[in-house]
Amino acid sequence: MRSDEIKKGYDRAPHRSLLRATGLKEEDFDKPFIGVANSYTDMIPGHFFLDKVAKIIKEEIRANDCVPFEFNTIGVDDGIAMGHDGMLYSLPSREIIANSVETMMNAHKLDAMIAIPNCDKIVPGMIMGALRVNVPTVFVSGGPMAAGHLEDGTPIDLATVFEGVGQYEAGEIDERTLTELECNACPGGGSCSGMFTANSMNTLMEAMGIALPGNGTIPALTPEREELYRKAARRICDIAKSEAETEKFRLRNILNEKAVRNAFAVDMAMGGSTNTVLHMLAIADEADVDFKIGDINEISKHVAHIAKISPSLTTVHMEDINRAGGVSAVMHEMHRRRDDVLQDNLTVTGESLFERIADAKILDPEIIHPIENPYSEVGGLAILFGNLAEEGSVIKTAGIVGERSFTGKAICFDSQQEAIEGITSGKVKPGHVVVIRYEGPRGGPGMQEMLAPTSLIMGMGLGDKVALITDGRFSGATRGASIGHVSPEAAEGGMIGLLKDGDEIHLDVDKYILEVRLSDEEIAKRRAEFEPKVKALASRWLRQYRALVTNASRGAVLQAD
Repeated sequence: MRSDEIKKGYDRAPHRSLLRATGLKEEDFDKPFIGVANSYTDMIPGHFFLDKVAKIIKEEIRANDCVPFEFNTIGVDDGIAMGHDGMLYSLPSREIIANSVETMMNAHKLDAMIAIPNCDKIVPGMIMGALRVNVPTVFVSGGPMAAGHLEDGTPIDLATVFEGVGQYEAGEIDERTLTELECNACPGGGSCSGMFTANSMNTLMEAMGIALPGNGTIPALTPEREELYRKAARRICDIAKSEAETEKFRLRNILNEKAVRNAFAVDMAMGGSTNTVLHMLAIADEADVDFKIGDINEISKHVAHIAKISPSLTTVHMEDINRAGGVSAVMHEMHRRRDDVLQDNLTVTGESLFERIADAKILDPEIIHPIENPYSEVGGLAILFGNLAEEGSVIKTAGIVGERSFTGKAICFDSQQEAIEGITSGKVKPGHVVVIRYEGPRGGPGMQEMLAPTSLIMGMGLGDKVALITDGRFSGATRGASIGHVSPEAAEGGMIGLLKDGDEIHLDVDKYILEVRLSDEEIAKRRAEFEPKVKALASRWLRQYRALVTNASRGAVLQAD
């Protein structure tokens, strides 16, 4: 066992002495040591109960003749961090999480790991760290929150509250109604109930085969979810107790190129958050998978969009997908359409992906559409290119309100806050393309999620009348003609930094185009005069991050050399 490095031989007597101080007995030194990577924190609705989840998992690990060692990562709640400078720390936290997992697992030579993430960057951060360690790893998330409901029974969620702020600004609802939204949208523990970033990533872990069936959809704080925790713990012990299984189920044997492509395919079928592009590119980089952002469009062309979930369809939430057959039913239907859209691959439970989904069925065709009746013949995400996004940009086509082609005049803002002020003051008019720049990985730094401006646009009735482009990113709750991850970003001299108010911008989702209609001569003139803005930063960590981070088309990973 890998852990023999810290527990076997006369020269490891000091190591064993320290381990005995933690409660280990003589018989424990012959058992596998299992890392329990937890992301418990009181700050996040999807995480405040994970201390209890870890207790369940550790109990099951001990009952299966292994020794658990729990350690924690940090976590940022994007909804709480949003709208102020706390959001600068959100995406960088992914790197801290990855580094902490690598550090704890390698410093202590643990044999295998069970990871307990749930929300946003915590999922990809744990995956990235686990790929570096490359021991058998089972991921089991905390689970999705139930949808909230108004007094009349209307389902609502966090996106409803953000859009409610825009409606209040526009005078469409009063303070009492906004308070009703606030008090009912998030009824309890779990990752926010729609197909936002957290649930998108928890779903994609099923597609990658690194989590058990049901991981993305079984509601949090239910007996069914508790049984999933116990099954995951039993599974990692079964693997760790066998030398052959340990070798077979090293994480990189599962999370390979096939797994990455399967994740993007399922993302297309379910219209996941645009953040999944950012995170899956980073995961592919860690897994040494040669995957380029443009490859996403080729996958999308062959994947029908068959499950539409809030914020794209506000009455459907993860609990509904679970009731309708879950992610396995979605994958079974995708495979039924054409047998090459998914690739068979090993899963952590031992069976192949195709074996896992063979008997899955759609239990409610109103929620998960049969392949003969898709929402769209192509996937729910698209990558747009052009002189305004030479290295790519991302749009959640599943969330578009209005036309899929748009031409308008630029109105430029050099920060999210400037844009919010411009939208609320009425500066943004129908026909505008709202440009928000210097919010990319380097320019932000940290690539803030911008749910506030997109929600204001929707709440003020401009959703089908304007478009928005940014080198920043969006919350998974964003909808509308919102294009993010524009690369190169303004801070590295990208075209988005050269735009001026009144420039004509054209986008066409079906042709994968994002361009500004300027002559080559005018672009060259502006580029010769351009000097990117650099924000003053007090934070040493954010200055380090800015110096090392790549742009969004590369997953905003840190350059290692």
